[in-house]
Amino acid sequence: MPVKNQPIAIFGEVLIDQFPDGLQVLGGAPFNVAWHLQAFGQAPCFISRVGNDLIGELILKEMSAWGMAIENVQIDPDYPTGTVKVAIKDNEPSYEILADQAYDFIATQQLNLLTPYNVLYHGSLALRNDASERTLKALKACHAGKVFIDVNLRTPWWNKASVGLWLSAANWAKLNHEELMQLAPVQNTLQESMRLLLAQYKLDVLIVTCGSMGAMALNNVGEFVEITPSTNLKIVDTVGAGDAFSAVLLLGIQKNWPLSLTMARSQDFASALVTQRGATVQDLEFYRGFIREWNLD
Repeated sequence: MPVKNQPIAIFGEVLIDQFPDGLQVLGGAPFNVAWHLQAFGQAPCFISRVGNDLIGELILKEMSAWGMAIENVQIDPDYPTGTVKVAIKDNEPSYEILADQAYDFIATQQLNLLTPYNVLYHGSLALRNDASERTLKALKACHAGKVFIDVNLRTPWWNKASVGLWLSAANWAKLNHEELMQLAPVQNTLQESMRLLLAQYKLDVLIVTCGSMGAMALNNVGEFVEITPSTNLKIVDTVGAGDAFSAVLLLGIQKNWPLSLTMARSQDFASALVTQRGATVQDLEFYRGFIREWNLD
C-alpha cells in the first residue's frame, strides 16, 4: 500500500532533444516522467544535474514555470547540459547520445538521502557513469519504498551484467519488446519470456511495451494484462511515448489502482502523447481531460 503524502523520486537525465528541423524540446526519460507527474499533481522530487550553461538555465526556468521543484537539480561546473540529436524515420525515433554530460555526474553529497519516498524511479542511461551510479546506490540504501526501473538500452551505453544487477534491485520494471529479447532467453511467446525475466529477477511487476501493438504486464501472482491502442491515431512522432506510459504506471502505484486499470490508463495517455511533437507538452489543457476522467482534482 502506498504511503500517503510520500512523493515519487525520479532519478536520471535531463537534456534537450534536438530535432532535424531545428526544434528543441526538453527531454530525457526521467525528466519526461517527472514533467507528466507534475501535471498530474504529484510534485515529484526530480534528481539530476545540468551544466553551468544557457541550456541548463533554460531547463531550470522551464521547470520552475511548470511548478517543478529544482533544488535537487545540481549544476555542474565542468560538464555541459545533456543534448541528444533525434532523427525520425517511419515515425520511429533514433538518438545520437553524447558522452560525459552533466547528468553523468550526479553527486551524492549534494542530496538529502534521508527524505522518504514512496517510489524511487530510475532509468539505465544515467547509470553508464560511475558517479551517478554511486549516487543512485546511496539513495537506494536509504530507501524503504518500491524501486521502479525503466530500462533504456542505448548502444553502446549499456551491458547485460549491469542491467541485471539493477533489475535484481527493482520491484517494478518496464522495457520494450526488443529490450526483452536482449535480456531474456528467446521463448515461443513474449509472455513466456516475461515469465522467465520476472522470475529471474524476483520482480513484483514486469511491463513490456510493443509500440503500435500495445503493451503487456505480468505480476508475481500470475496476473497477465494485455492492452492495445486505438488504430485511429494521427501520429506526429513517438518520442517519449514510453515515458508517458511510465508516468501513469507510477501514478497507478501512488494511487493504488488495479494493474489492469493502470495499464489501460497508461496506454491511453501514451496514445495521446504520440499525437504531439516531442516528449513533453507545455499546455496543461493536454492533461485536463485525463485529470477529470481519473478524478485527480
